[in-house]
Amino acid sequence: MIIAVDGPTASGKGTISKALAAHFGLPHLDTGLLYRAVGRQTFLDGGDPDNAEDALAACGFPDKLLADASLRSEVIGGMASKVSVHPKVRQTLFERQRAFAEQEGGAVLDGRDIGTVIAPDADVKLFVTASVEARAARRYAEMKERGEDVLLEVIAEDLRQRDERDRTRAEAPLVAASDAYVLDTSTLGRDEAIAAAIEAVEQAV
Repeated sequence: MIIAVDGPTASGKGTISKALAAHFGLPHLDTGLLYRAVGRQTFLDGGDPDNAEDALAACGFPDKLLADASLRSEVIGGMASKVSVHPKVRQTLFERQRAFAEQEGGAVLDGRDIGTVIAPDADVKLFVTASVEARAARRYAEMKERGEDVLLEVIAEDLRQRDERDRTRAEAPLVAASDAYVLDTSTLGRDEAIAAAIEAVEQAV
């Protein structure tokens, strides 16, 4: 069984995907981490994430980079959004994601184009969303807990910019697949969102 989970930044799709993988006994891939690694490698190489060739060169990042805690930072998240607009970068990472989805027994993948591009034949497709205000509040709480000095307004504006880039890019824009179950987590707690997602999957299969 292949479960595709898409949605914007801080919507809760990562938490939900991990919970689904644990519940159904499936391997999980956070595809956004691949783009974050490319963004981070571009920076380490002294390149420009807005430059297609610099970003493409960074696709050869070492696997150990995926374990780098800095990939979860807001700065790297912004770089990931920038490198992801380049068609050649998306094509290079496509094969890696597709192979993971097609492994025997299935898998859970989360990202922004899983149900529309990576695994359009997925058995279940979820599109997890939430208002910018709710997402910004969550990200603000997470960052404050890590001791980072941030402003809620800055986080909200960054999310709006990322959403705009992701939804308007020419290659694989962020959009819910026509057959996806849309789950709005704006007013849901963590456990409520996970329960709703599990129910949606069980009803679909």
